[in-house]
Parts: sequence; C-alpha cells; structure tokens
Amino acid sequence: MRRELIDGVLAYGHWGRPMLVFPSEQGQPSDFESNGMLGAISDLVEAGRVKVYCVPNNDRESWSNRSIPLEERARRHAGYEQWIVDKVVNAIDEDCAGADDIITFGCSLGAYHAANFALKRADLFPLAIGLSGNYDPSAWHGWGERGEAAYFNNPLDYVPHLHGDHLDWLRGRLSVLLVCGQGQWEDTTGSLESTKRLAAALTGVGIRHELDLWGFDVPHDWPSWRAQLAHHLGRFV
Repeated sequence: MRRELIDGVLAYGHWGRPMLVFPSEQGQPSDFESNGMLGAISDLVEAGRVKVYCVPNNDRESWSNRSIPLEERARRHAGYEQWIVDKVVNAIDEDCAGADDIITFGCSLGAYHAANFALKRADLFPLAIGLSGNYDPSAWHGWGERGEAAYFNNPLDYVPHLHGDHLDWLRGRLSVLLVCGQGQWEDTTGSLESTKRLAAALTGVGIRHELDLWGFDVPHDWPSWRAQLAHHLGRFV
C-alpha cells in the first residue's frame, strides 16, 4: 500500500530496513512502482524485510539544466542534498522508529545520486546500490569552469583523493554495489565505462565494493533493473 511520507516522498512497506530510492533523470517518485521495480521485490516488502521510500529529484533545476554551467548545477544540487539529509532522513527515522541504516538505491542518474550521497554521508547511508549509473557529472553535457561544488559532487574526481582518518573510517563503514549490463545503451549513456571507472577508483582507495557486470544482452532499461534489484537486494535486508 502506497502512502505519502512528506513532500511527495512515497513510502511502501510496513517494516524492515529502509531503502531510499532516487528516480532516473527527471523521473517521478511513482516511477519505481509504475515500472515494476516494486513488484520485483514485493516478496521482501510483504515479508517486512525492507521499507521503500521514493523521493522526487531536482534534476530540472540542477544537473539536467543545460542552460547553466556545471558549477552552478552543482551549487543548486546542494539545496536538494540538504533537503534529503535534514528532512527526508528525519522523516524516515521517525517512520521506522530508529530502524537500521538507510540503503540508497537508483538506476541511471538515480544511481549517481545513490553513490554520491553514500560516499559523502556514509554516517547516514552505509550501503549504496547503483544500477547502470554514470558517475561523472562533467560528462553530462557539462560546460563552463568547474569549481569546488562540481568537484565535491563528482565521485570520479574526489574518490581517488580520499585519504587519512576519513578514508579509514569509510573503509570500515561503507559498501557500494555497482551493477551494469553490457547491452544496448549502456555504452552510449556512458554507464558501462563510468561504472568500471568508479569501481577502479574504489579499489584504488580500498573502499569495500562489488562490481557486477551483466551480459551483452542486458540493456540500459527497466527490465534489466528489475532483474538486477531482485537478484541482489535480498542479501542486504
């Protein structure tokens, strides 16, 4: 049964580990249900192993707004990040009565959000699951000079430079699952190459992760993502 938690955030399930779902580019919170993703994990939801929270995004104002330079897109993303961390996480905590740590999840651009939020706020999100993600915002038809805001929202920029006590803490706290097919559109979207690059960057700094590449008959599309989520999620909830 679907219900609205706060501000357009849709919630599913009655008990279990919370999973925060980011839509694909300019998508809607209802896309997770309407594209069969909820159905693919209905056994876990009904068994009380996972609660699903689908959030809106602000891609139109930030990352997908090609009329503004990349640095300004990253600055606009900061407001969305603050809303997720301050409002959505608190609402999830209250709804779950202090349940387990939150999983971040997304497909395509949603996978970028899942990974970026977890890498930056592993205190809140110690597990990220990204399907067919492109994790390099500078590759998204970006233009203009890149500054600090863009750097700190580009995992392929900042992950290789993680160091010191914070990196040691991330090594003990964070896990990242990167999944991608090798079929149609995974190359033209940049997802396949970007997924491999992020996995290599995580290997380079010793952050726990898995890279799972599916076959050449597995495209960048919802049927693939339904199968991939159903295959993996049960290990974590």
